[in-house]
Amino acid sequence: MKCTEKSVISHLYFSKKNLLIFSLLTLFFVPLCSGAQAGTTEDIVWQILETKHTVVRYQSVADLTKCRSKVRFSEKHWGLKKSFASDESNSLETVIAKRVDVVFEKVQQILGMRRRMKKVAINVYQSRDQLNEAYKSIYKKPCRIRAWYRYRNNTVYLNLSDLHERILAHVLAYAIIDNSLPVRPPRATAKILARHVDSNLKRKVRSY
Repeated sequence: MKCTEKSVISHLYFSKKNLLIFSLLTLFFVPLCSGAQAGTTEDIVWQILETKHTVVRYQSVADLTKCRSKVRFSEKHWGLKKSFASDESNSLETVIAKRVDVVFEKVQQILGMRRRMKKVAINVYQSRDQLNEAYKSIYKKPCRIRAWYRYRNNTVYLNLSDLHERILAHVLAYAIIDNSLPVRPPRATAKILARHVDSNLKRKVRSY
């Protein structure tokens, strides 16, 4: 009987000890795992597509294909002299490069800012989650926007889920504004000018 009691007590002792060790290990490793997940966007292997005005960073050919279907515009809506109906005969990279540059130059035209500037990087994330992760990694707070421009590294951040020609034009407007004026304007001023680009594009669409 005594042996049985000792065995039970010994078993309970080791069970509690093991539980304590497990709890301590959990407290130690869970934050490490969370930190590793939070930094996954830093491990992205970017592929590069250089255009006349930008450097597009994407993750796969499938992403470029989605970009082609997302960034679309007609000649009349954008006031273009040249039609892009022949795009399909060009390579995927050529089509994307041409369309991104058309958007860039259209924004320059609307703003009246044609100053030569360093090429703008465009990071194209595959999902909203990836974009949010990148934002949190940079600013240490949750992301509440669909795209943004960061002056410090001259980079536009956007994701395929929300991508279309107008949102691309909007964020490129910030890049052009910040790099075209002798002194970088206050954020509120840049926002007003970016909205001017938005409204100008809307008027062109409505006029046809």
